[in-house]
Order: sequence, then structure tokens, then C-alpha cells
Amino acid sequence: MTALGPELRDSRELQQYVIEIVSVRSLLSFGSPRLAGEDPRHSRALAETDIPLPPIVVHRPTMHVIDGLHRVRAALLRGDEHIEARFFDGSPEDAFVLAVKLNTRHGRPLSQADRTAAAARIIGTHPHWSDRRIAEIAGISPSGVGALRTRSTVGAGQLNTRTGRDGRVRPLNAAEARRRAGEFIAGRPEASLREIAEAAGIAVATARDVRKRLRMGEDPVPPKLRAAEWRDADVNGTHEAKEEGGTPEPPPVIGSGILSSMRKDPALRFTDSGRTLLHLLSSQALEPEKWRWLAEGVPTHRAYDVVRAARRCAEQWLRFATELEQRGREG
Repeated sequence: MTALGPELRDSRELQQYVIEIVSVRSLLSFGSPRLAGEDPRHSRALAETDIPLPPIVVHRPTMHVIDGLHRVRAALLRGDEHIEARFFDGSPEDAFVLAVKLNTRHGRPLSQADRTAAAARIIGTHPHWSDRRIAEIAGISPSGVGALRTRSTVGAGQLNTRTGRDGRVRPLNAAEARRRAGEFIAGRPEASLREIAEAAGIAVATARDVRKRLRMGEDPVPPKLRAAEWRDADVNGTHEAKEEGGTPEPPPVIGSGILSSMRKDPALRFTDSGRTLLHLLSSQALEPEKWRWLAEGVPTHRAYDVVRAARRCAEQWLRFATELEQRGREG
């Protein structure tokens, strides 16, 4: 008699599903996480035991076996007509996730190749899930999932949010989400915090902080978050540099389409203040190559002074934007 291995011990994951009796002949094989498929020797070993086999898990809509294919083969070898089963009613994609989860947490362990292939498949069907969440299911490292995701999304659009293990949706780039919130507030200063949060994919508390910072003339992204963003960009190589030790490419200050429209507006063109404003905006709407040229021309001993001056200019523009926003809200 063969002793039952850990794969036949009931799992807490299955307790929510009621046990039913199902015809063995009505069952179909599922896209198993095991690349090699069924192990006939294991099925024969199970068939030789006299101990009742634990219930299998079946996808009710398709009657595919999610977990327990070896137990089904063993039942067939025994000549059994029925087997105990727990039914899962979710989507086929979620059924595969459950299959991976069950085979990872109990039973004969999945190989490294099995787990890697499973993670790649889950990335394709659940791209909004976080790397850590998929890693926990597939039994590989979060960094491994991240590498798979990078390869699988080359040339494809990227999601702005990910759903973590706790079910909460978080922005992939917190700094960028705060900037989106700032842009939304500039366009709709009367919007509620909840509307801002939903538009930018952030928490209401974060939306409140962004609005407070803008009213105070501050950057919507806190200094620590900006520093972390630049560190990550340096590590990942997402900020381009002309040469080693070069200066990262800054984003354009204002879209050329918006600036062109403003230049045609008589209310700005034919007033001293309007022409001054257009001149200042135009002087900062430089192409990336021009920004690099300016940065390369700064001598090393003056770099810190230029940084301070640039930040001071940015702060003044933020205060200016906040005053305009306030005026629009009161008007």
C-alpha cells in the first residue's frame, strides 16, 4: 500500500467549495501548470492505495479538472465510476490561477520551469496584478515576475495601476499619479477630492495633499518622492543621457499646441503683460536637445547654484499657477 503524500491532504483553500459527487467520465483534462503533464507512475501509485482519495477541483462551466488529474486517472484505473469533487464557478483564467495556487501550496511541487511558465501566463491574463501577488501564487520571486512582465509587454501599452495581494489598487508611479492629479486640478479647480482621486488613480488623502501643495505654490510631488523617482530612473535606465555622466532629459514645460493657440489669442498678444507671459513661456518650451545643450554648458563649480536658481524659478511658476487657479475658482 502506498502512503498518501502531502498532495492528498485537503487544503484550506478548498474549504469554501461544497463537495459533490461527479461522474468520472464527464471530466475533461485542464491546461495543467505542469508542462510535462500527467505522471503515469504517480497515477498508478494512487490507484494501488485503499485510502479514499481527497476531492478533486473542477471548473463547473467546462468540467475541466483544475486540481487532481492524477486522482482522476487513479479512479479510472480502479474502475470507479464516480469521484468526489469541489466545483469552481469562476472564469477559465481564474481557474488556471487556482490550479497554480493549489499545485504550488500542496502536492508534488511544480518545477522551476512550470512555475515560470505559469507566472508568464498569469501576467497575460491578469496584467493588473502586482508582481508580488503573482509571485506569491506562482512560487517565484517578485523580481522574476518583473523580468517576465518586461519581456511580455515589449511594444504593448502599460497599465497605470496594479492590484496588490490585499486587493487595493495602487498607481505604478506615485509621482506621476500626483502630477496627473495636479493637471486635473488645474483644468477643474472646482472638482471634489473624490473626483481628483478617481481621475488620477490615487487615494483621497493623496488628492487632498496634492491640492494643498498646489495652493501653497509647492510641487505636488514631495521632495523624497521626487528623489526616489530619479534614483529608480537611474537604476532602470529610463532617463536618457547623452553620454555617461550626462544630464537626464527633462520633460517639455508646455505643449507646443497649447502655446501656439495662446500666441494667437488677441487678449495676450496685444497687452504688455500678455506678451511678457508669452515670451517667458516660449523661452522655456525648449526641445530636449536644447535642454541638454544648456546643461552641458554649466561648469561643474556652478552646478549647485544653477540647481538652486532653477528650483527657485520652478517655485515661482507654481505660485503663479496657484494664484491663477485661485482666481479662476473665485471668478
